[in-house]
Amino acid sequence: MAWDIMNMIAVMAFAFSGAIVAMSERYDFFGTYMLGIATAFAGGIVRNIALDVPVVHVWEQGIFFYVAVTIITIAYFFPKSWVMFMDRWNVYTDAVGLSAFAVGGAMFALEQGFPLGGVMFASLLTGVGGGITRDVLAQRRPMVLHQEIYAVWAMGAGFVAGMGWVDLDSVIQMYGLFIVILCLRLLSFHMGWHLRFRDFYRM
Repeated sequence: MAWDIMNMIAVMAFAFSGAIVAMSERYDFFGTYMLGIATAFAGGIVRNIALDVPVVHVWEQGIFFYVAVTIITIAYFFPKSWVMFMDRWNVYTDAVGLSAFAVGGAMFALEQGFPLGGVMFASLLTGVGGGITRDVLAQRRPMVLHQEIYAVWAMGAGFVAGMGWVDLDSVIQMYGLFIVILCLRLLSFHMGWHLRFRDFYRM
């Protein structure tokens, strides 16, 4: 039950994020739905493929699919000014999706009996897969590759869970980890924390 709620939070956040990006890039009705759905479910599909476990296809997601479609439909009828505003602040919905999917990915890997490396890998792919898919389809540079610390926080969720420092069977600890990852992601955004990169434009 707790895992389903966490998954629902992530699906809603990423479906909304994908729809907003699609509309800001002037995608049509069909494109908006496709990008919203891809953002919401690509991470989990890629994770399952990478970990060689059965893939739950988009059309087999049950209530999660219908919730994603509902969220996209609501976003589609936003006024243009709302869409432009939400696109500027999309980092917040993206952070919610990243954090929830990272924790959900760790829970999934632990239930499948994967060791620490597998748990971290599952958190990473589940957390960033949807965002990368959204940005690539929208022809934007993926956030994970150039913006503030992003994927590291997803891997951190997997590391903490895989080490057993957080018991994800405890609802309080599970949501506590979600909030910590969310806060760290937003803090890195507002503080401008970056991983080291080479600046070829600075003399």
